[in-house]
Amino acid sequence: MAAERGGAKPVIQSRMENFRKVRTSEEESPLPFPDLPPDVVEMKVKEGSKIRNLMNFAMAQMELKGSRQIVFSGCGKAVTKTITCVEIMKRKLGGLHQVTKVHYKTLLEVWENQDPLPGGPAQNLTVHKNVPSICILLSRDPLDPNQTGYQPPEPCHGLGTQLGEAGEDTSSSSTKGLKRPLPPPREELLTKKLQVQVPDSPRGSGSMDRQLDHHH
Repeated sequence: MAAERGGAKPVIQSRMENFRKVRTSEEESPLPFPDLPPDVVEMKVKEGSKIRNLMNFAMAQMELKGSRQIVFSGCGKAVTKTITCVEIMKRKLGGLHQVTKVHYKTLLEVWENQDPLPGGPAQNLTVHKNVPSICILLSRDPLDPNQTGYQPPEPCHGLGTQLGEAGEDTSSSSTKGLKRPLPPPREELLTKKLQVQVPDSPRGSGSMDRQLDHHH
């Protein structure tokens, strides 16, 4: 039995080499945010989408057309690009409330046999994939802070915001370094070294799903 299964693998691989993906579609699902206005803008980010094109359209909706809310959504390999678009908009506009929802979405892929049997019908392979998906709501108006995934607007601190846009971290190490007290004089350090004691025992440090359905 093991020999039979081992011999079947190369046959399956050779057959799959003849297939080419011809179409990908997403399952339609409602946005996971209640009480959205019917005309809310949804930016569907794809793997091949250009961030500049997405942001030009999204910024026009928020600034020129006066939209109060906008949704960015993406799945699979587009999740990272979706988050990037959100961070750019938050930095440019400021004062935006955010709610993030993460779930799984089903992608439908259709593969076509490029080397069918002579005189036989066209052979297609349908694959269902469960991939991670993200939906992010940005709102000028306040949102319920008790709902899961809520993030309040980020504070603006003038110079600190400008440095943050340049890609520098101004919220942790640099601020802490400015508040660090000056070291004591040399004589005081020597006294402390003589009075050092062995400390107690150190503290403990705490702290896709994929489904394939083949249809011929």
